Amino acid sequence: MKTLILLRHGKSDWEDDGLPDHDRPLAKRGLKSAKAMGRFLRRAQQFPDAAVTSSAVRARATLEKAFEEGGWSCPVRVSEALYEADPEHVLSEILVEPDTTERLLLVGHEPTWSELASRLIGGGALVIPTGCAARVDFDVPSWRDVAFGKGKLAWLLPPRLFTDGDFNL
Repeated sequence: MKTLILLRHGKSDWEDDGLPDHDRPLAKRGLKSAKAMGRFLRRAQQFPDAAVTSSAVRARATLEKAFEEGGWSCPVRVSEALYEADPEHVLSEILVEPDTTERLLLVGHEPTWSELASRLIGGGALVIPTGCAARVDFDVPSWRDVAFGKGKLAWLLPPRLFTDGDFNL
């Protein structure tokens, strides 16, 4: 079985209007949610074997903060193809993952992540808010066998579940 975790980058900082979108950093709320998702992945023992992140500053920072706070790490590949990608291009990134990877984490953007997740599970209208993580499982031996419609949604969790009130991780 192959497991894919889609992590949408945390809330971005819009203070500097002149900053190119690619260079936009995380807002304070985005840092908080990235840390919460890192802790969640640690406590749920959902450590990735490998990660691929968009080249955008906010995506890379989301992964970095999740690593730091979760106390886990894995090999990371930065992909220009995940920035402003469509689901087909993201699927191409998934298909080239080595089969030694059992659990792959991808960090990226909207509207791609919601559309990708929906298509991977064969339909529906999933929405992946900022900082949210979704796990899709595939009953396949190889990443080359992953295709739209072959996945099963295991969970979709917004960071606010872990950052508000009594549920604080």
